[in-house]
Amino acid sequence: MLYRKLGSTGEKVSILGLGCMHLPIINGQYNKVDTNRAISLIHKAIDNGVNYLDTAYPYHNGQSETVIAEALKGGYREKVFIADKLPSWLIQKRTDMDKYIEKQLERLQSEQIDFYLLHSVKADSWSNLESLGVLEFLDDAVKDGRIKYTGFSFHGEIELFFDVIDSYNWDICQVQYNLVDENYQAGKEGVRYASNQGVGVVIMEPLRGGTLVKNVPPEVQEIWDESVVKRSPVEWALRYLWDQEEVDVVLSGMTTLKDLNENLGIAEQGLTNTLTSTEKEIIKEVRTAYKGRKEIDCTQCGYCMPCPSGVNIPANFEQLNHAYMFQDVGNSRMNYYMLLKEGERASSCIGCGDCEKLCPQMITIQKSLKKVRETFEK
Repeated sequence: MLYRKLGSTGEKVSILGLGCMHLPIINGQYNKVDTNRAISLIHKAIDNGVNYLDTAYPYHNGQSETVIAEALKGGYREKVFIADKLPSWLIQKRTDMDKYIEKQLERLQSEQIDFYLLHSVKADSWSNLESLGVLEFLDDAVKDGRIKYTGFSFHGEIELFFDVIDSYNWDICQVQYNLVDENYQAGKEGVRYASNQGVGVVIMEPLRGGTLVKNVPPEVQEIWDESVVKRSPVEWALRYLWDQEEVDVVLSGMTTLKDLNENLGIAEQGLTNTLTSTEKEIIKEVRTAYKGRKEIDCTQCGYCMPCPSGVNIPANFEQLNHAYMFQDVGNSRMNYYMLLKEGERASSCIGCGDCEKLCPQMITIQKSLKKVRETFEK
């Protein structure tokens, strides 16, 4: 296993982290973790050098944290860092913060959480957390030893990312970033900014929920096949990230021993600056091929905004395009409901047509929003 120093913490962390959001389950039921299989998976990961485990309050309805606690008995706890997260959407008052971290410490059977992140920071949640004193809470929790290092996971726009980074002396941040989503949410610009500030960078969604490796479009596979060095889509995706000096840990939600073994093997080659210029050009071609599958030619310029009815038009089109680009309606539907508030969704369109007069791409926005509704809401 290869290791990197995590930001300014100086901690040596494995470049491959185990994301514990998708542990083995029983009969397809997300809230019923197969404890024996999960513990075996966690043990094998640790035995092979993985020392960063990522979990959160809602994962497997709380069972992710309790299974980790069981798996780390018998000397394993001392071998790993646990990253857990404050459920930001449940915080209504300052005392809620203490309530949830105490519950998590209890579930983890631990006196301290190594890395404690604010979960899923977006514009509304950040405003709420800030107003309720979350930064003071983090200071207090570090001071009294409940937390060793602080961080946040991010699901907002790049401007907000800069604001959050600059607001506090963070230890780490966790962002969605992969070979296609270079400019999505925090993106490459955010990753570089965080790293330059000494903030450790943890990557989530390296395979974009599996969409970069399942049902690969023929035109994309043809480009991969052009490479002299043959790699699977999984290896291309992980090597792309590990090639970058700014990336410290890449999380993978490995469910099976097969997944784990494959990723462990790829991690052995995960050095920085090892991809050739030709290989980087192939990755660019793949990115272009995916973008060529967009259903709507929306550039996210925002000229159509604000919508009088509150519809977030670019965000609706972004999720529809993702459904077509990656042949994955299910994942895009989940993001449609998770990332957009009810009033921002396509169903709030009243058909006033103001947006179409302003669109530089001359998109038939009302018709396209109807397609969004038909794709995700029916």
